[in-house]
Amino acid sequence: MANTVASSPSFLAFFIVFSLHQLSRGQFLQGPNYSKFVVNATEMPIEDYYDYIIVGGGTAGCPLAATLSENFRVLVLERGGLPYTSPDLMNQDGFLATLTETDAYDSPVQTFTSEDGVANARGRVLGGSSAVNAGFYSRADEDFYEKSGMKWDLHIVNQSYEWVERAVVFRPELQNWQSAVRDGLLEAGVHPYRGFSLDHEMGTKIGGSTFDSTGRRHTAADLLGYANAANIRVAVHASVERILLAPTSSPSGSKQGAIGVVYRDRIGRYHHAMVRENGEVILSAGAIGTPQLLLLSGIGPRPYLSSWGIPVVHHLPYVGQFLYDNPRNGISIVSPISLEHSLIQVVGITNLGAYIEAASNIVPFQSPARSVFIRAPTLPLYLTVATLMEKIIGPLSIGSLQLASTDIRVNPLVRFNYFADPVDLERCVSGMRKVGDVLRSRPMEEFKFREWFGNHREFRFVGPTMPGNQSSDAQMADFCRRTVSTIWHYHGGCAMGKVVDSDHRVRGIDSLRVVDGSIFNISPGTNPQATLMMLGRYFGIKMTKDRMR
Repeated sequence: MANTVASSPSFLAFFIVFSLHQLSRGQFLQGPNYSKFVVNATEMPIEDYYDYIIVGGGTAGCPLAATLSENFRVLVLERGGLPYTSPDLMNQDGFLATLTETDAYDSPVQTFTSEDGVANARGRVLGGSSAVNAGFYSRADEDFYEKSGMKWDLHIVNQSYEWVERAVVFRPELQNWQSAVRDGLLEAGVHPYRGFSLDHEMGTKIGGSTFDSTGRRHTAADLLGYANAANIRVAVHASVERILLAPTSSPSGSKQGAIGVVYRDRIGRYHHAMVRENGEVILSAGAIGTPQLLLLSGIGPRPYLSSWGIPVVHHLPYVGQFLYDNPRNGISIVSPISLEHSLIQVVGITNLGAYIEAASNIVPFQSPARSVFIRAPTLPLYLTVATLMEKIIGPLSIGSLQLASTDIRVNPLVRFNYFADPVDLERCVSGMRKVGDVLRSRPMEEFKFREWFGNHREFRFVGPTMPGNQSSDAQMADFCRRTVSTIWHYHGGCAMGKVVDSDHRVRGIDSLRVVDGSIFNISPGTNPQATLMMLGRYFGIKMTKDRMR
């Protein structure tokens, strides 16, 4: 896995974006208050019964489980391990190390490269991608609620956000690079200034962060602290291999219903988790894991499943289709002045169909290998690097997912078809032009190097530079295509209205729902993690109310 990341051109740019590590390594190893009901899957019974079985202890799955446990017996099955045992993962200085020091089956991050050639990553740890991301927290935009296909009670939506925010959201303190980006965005016309805000508002704002003032990461797993410990069990290193389905004769007309799941522990032993009467299996394994598990369980396009020799339980043609990823493009510069380590804190929400974000870090510099002219330093050398990037809204370009293996541990084959829709490309061009406007603003002057002769000052770019003629649509479009990477906001694959209904039920299957980003047809606002955590809480409340009527 580590070689996949290091060899990808799109990830080389990322290396420069975020920093290496490392604060004190011992302070993060003490377990949080939810550790009393978390067990290794090897300690689980061979068979047990629950009201709700949640597959995936991630960004949506943890708040969903905590909420349902208030009234019902809940099992969470998480394929990864515990976040607080990894010092790198639990502090912001370890962000890059977490994303790059990976392996095939056990690391908190599982890397993959899409068929587009863009390196990407998935969370494989309790807390999911909220445990490995850049920590930015901002609520969804109004368009998301209108276009999501769900019927929202906005009062409960706001209550759910607040429930999340009390536990895991903090106000970041801006230092030199983030402050300069904020001022540069305002000079570049990204108005008005909103100050610190968790809401999605046009203009320039400081968003929330899941890193606290000490740099310690907080994740969706922290929301398990709200759970009723007597009603919940969380099994880690539990790899769910199949949904168990059985014939049913329900009023809904479905011929099959979920009755449980089969999962395997780290030593290869199989376990059965079964649902009680009126119980349900809920998939919260994310935009990659949820459609993959449906396909491996025989729910998907009949001809495709037959070609893999998978018995077809229910023909559902759109499983794995309508998959999306928001492309990211940007530039990185070496700074002549010392910069703080910062992940995303400031965002420019433009009217151009693009969001502008930034990061800064100190990156280790290595002299060329086997150089006869440069003597290797006895102490490490570091470069101070800053990055300015844009992410388009939407997107409109549609991708898909296919199996690469019948082994659930192997990443599926994913193609996102970046910029296949010309509107996405137009938005990237507009977003990168705005990045150019920010670079030309007065707050950016101090990040330029003075040339040896004269008073001329220039940026020192690391990696791709901005096109010379930024008014040229062709040059800017070429830049977008050449430098495309991901910001890890992929979604879809179990589209609302095609795979699930407005109550998140898998169409044609009783007692099986999906509560995660695989149901999204549009990315919520600037960054999805706030909305996913809200979704888990929101839908847990909704399911509880519906069942207790």
